Formats: sequence, C-alpha cells, structure tokens
Amino acid sequence: MSDPTYTPPKVWKWDAESGGAFSKINRPIAGPTHQQALPVGDHPFQVYSLATPNGVKATIMLEELLEKGIREAEYDAWLVRITEGEQFSSGFVEVNPNSKIPAMVDRSVDPAIRVFESGSILLYLAEKFGEFLPRDIARRTEALNWLFWQMGSAPFLGGGFGHFYAYAPEKYEYPINRYTMEVKRQLDVLDRQLADNQYIAGDEYTIADMAIWPWYGALVTNKVYEAAEFLEAHTYTHVLRWSHEIAERPGVRRGRMVNRTWGDPASQLHERHDASDFENKTQDKVDASLGHS
Repeated sequence: MSDPTYTPPKVWKWDAESGGAFSKINRPIAGPTHQQALPVGDHPFQVYSLATPNGVKATIMLEELLEKGIREAEYDAWLVRITEGEQFSSGFVEVNPNSKIPAMVDRSVDPAIRVFESGSILLYLAEKFGEFLPRDIARRTEALNWLFWQMGSAPFLGGGFGHFYAYAPEKYEYPINRYTMEVKRQLDVLDRQLADNQYIAGDEYTIADMAIWPWYGALVTNKVYEAAEFLEAHTYTHVLRWSHEIAERPGVRRGRMVNRTWGDPASQLHERHDASDFENKTQDKVDASLGHS
C-alpha cells in the first residue's frame, strides 16, 4: 500500500514534524541546540550514552575488559537522554559532531582523545588493550569483516525495519516488506556463519560479537521491536544459540545494565562510576528482568 496523499515537492522543506517516535528531536541540521558542558568523573574513560543497541556496545566492552582484570579500563558512564535532546548539548557535540550515542573520551592520555561511533570505540579499546581482536592477520581481518558488516547492516534493521514496523506513525506494506526481507536475509547470513562457528568470526569471542549481539541477539530473543514471531526468529537456531551464550557472560550482563532507564528497576543502572554500583543489583533479579534462565 502506498500513500495516495503525498507527492514529493520539487524541493523538500522542513516545515513540520514528521510524526512517530523521536520526531520531536529529529532535524535536518547539525550542531548544538544549547550550551551545556559534559560531566567528568575520576576514571580514565568517560562514556556518554544510553543503553540502546548501539549504546551498550561501549559499556559491554569496558565491562569485558574489567572482567579480565584490566583495571586501566575503569570508566564513568554518564546518562544521555536522547529523547530529551541531551545529545545536542555543546559539550556532547564537541565529543561527537554527529550527536549520536555512544561517545567516549580517553583521559588517560594528554591531550585527551575523543572517540565516537560505536564501532570506532570497540576498535579503539581493542587496540589499546590488546584484547578481543586477534593479532593474527587472517583472524583479525575476519573479525573486522564482521564488525564492519554490522556497521553497514544495522541501519537496515534499526532505521529501516524497526522504524517502519514499530515506530512510524502509519504502517505501509511496501517499506515493511522491503526491510523485513532484508532483515531476514541478514539473519540468514548470521545463521549460516554461526552454524560452523562458535562465535561470529570463528572460535574466539571478539568485538564483532559485541557489535552484532546487541542488535541481532536482541532481535531474535524479542528484546527489540517485539517482532520475533513476525520474523519467525525461532527458525534461526544458530543465532539463538549464540545469543543465549553471549547473554550469560558476566561482562555482558553488567554492560547491558549501564545507562538503562527502562524495564525492571533491577535491570537498570542509570550511571556507573564504580564496580560497587552493581552491588545492589542481585544477579537473580537481573536474570529475571533481562529474561535469562
């Protein structure tokens, strides 16, 4: 079904909100909307984020590093409420001119280094600490193949399928069919890869898994868009196996909680400034709230 009421103008003008989720913060220009400095904590890494599928990549990586005993990866995680436009503050735009979460500042070096885009953050931390990215050229390249696969594929899932299936003010057959077809193709790509490999890039857990799991693992386990039945997620058995396995990792469990502001309160840690911040969240409550058995 197409919209019979709309004919594109010769020149598009931003005249009104488009409707749907997030319409009040969408705009066709960049730059800050207001002056506000970002807070800074005591740890080497400062993360500014929200626990969206992109946002949790950074906190999962940092928690995985800490799980390995790498104390130099200590961090402060500050909440950025994107539905309230906090990503358009002058301080945030200085760290990420694209005004998207997550963004990170490495203050362990002088001058401090800003890192934005979730894939860049994963790669930066992997190279800085020598973890979760193989040194062997062939295995490293395979992990990076899949990291960049996620960077290119997820917009079809989020901005395409997720938008038209879950968030758009009207539902139209053509865009839903178009993006459903592509998402199912992507799931099939992953399912075939995971049929022969424990993890995305082989037998080693890497930043490729950290990038892909928050999107596609959440999709098949019905954590995003409530579309598992619609997509027949149960048929992607290898993706499901992998998704459940990743979800059991302690670093993933903790990282997914950070900057989370929805769901069961036991699954939420709005800001993280010390490992002890998790102590009031018992594992049983976390498991129940996140749907783990």
